[in-house]
Amino acid sequence: MNEIREIALRKALLMILKPLVRILLRNGVVFSEFSELVKKVYVDVAFAEHGESGKKQTVSRVAALTGLTRKETKRLHELKQPQSNTSGNKYNRASRVISGWLNDAEFSDAPLHPSLLSIEGEKGSFAALVKRYSGDIPTKAMLDVLSAAGNVVISERGVMLVQHAFVPRADEIAKLSILGVDTAELISTLNHNLVCDADQLWFQRKVSNSLIRQQDLKLFHAYAAQHSQALLEDFNQWLGEKEVPEGEDESDCCYVSLGIYYYQNKQGNQNDEV
Repeated sequence: MNEIREIALRKALLMILKPLVRILLRNGVVFSEFSELVKKVYVDVAFAEHGESGKKQTVSRVAALTGLTRKETKRLHELKQPQSNTSGNKYNRASRVISGWLNDAEFSDAPLHPSLLSIEGEKGSFAALVKRYSGDIPTKAMLDVLSAAGNVVISERGVMLVQHAFVPRADEIAKLSILGVDTAELISTLNHNLVCDADQLWFQRKVSNSLIRQQDLKLFHAYAAQHSQALLEDFNQWLGEKEVPEGEDESDCCYVSLGIYYYQNKQGNQNDEV
């Protein structure tokens, strides 16, 4: 790696790590624990993606590639991954329920116009919606999840979807799951664009301006939220129309996502924050 590229990479790494370390320190994750996780990822990625073509990857090659000892490499390779939690699944399934509510004709008056649903019933009900889109999560549990997030209003007439985006409010575990998934997807997109051919680039853009008055920030925040939500709902409707129907072969299916985020700081320079 040439010197200029190495400097640029280290600067980018520091910018990525500083907000991450803030989260780690706030949650009591000490350096030794973080270091252990980083070493584990180094070993896993080296084993999975950096072997010689046609040859089985070895502990010795991975040790040389990562700079770790053979003993440490072997230990980390055999170390089990942390157990997955259910909050990530709950987040994904809640989002799928909302998507079905917005796009499935059985549960919406028109695309993006969700119907008022009775809680129980074999067809056109909240229970039927949950059964179709959330797998094995019970109706009451999903109702509690959406209610806690402010997505639904429950009345004697039934359940109404009032907020189209599922954003867990009090569930810290779910928020941390989102941190992992969404950050990993953004960095993976950036990595793809760093190494792919020009005609294979994935879309990744942002707008920014460092000369916006403080009193206009609330206006832009509201404007951005409204229009971003509308754009995402349009994309979600398109994806819903292309989704493979339940029961059909899913062997050729792929996962796709598109995210939008909002950011600001008082200094007026994106590098001041880090």
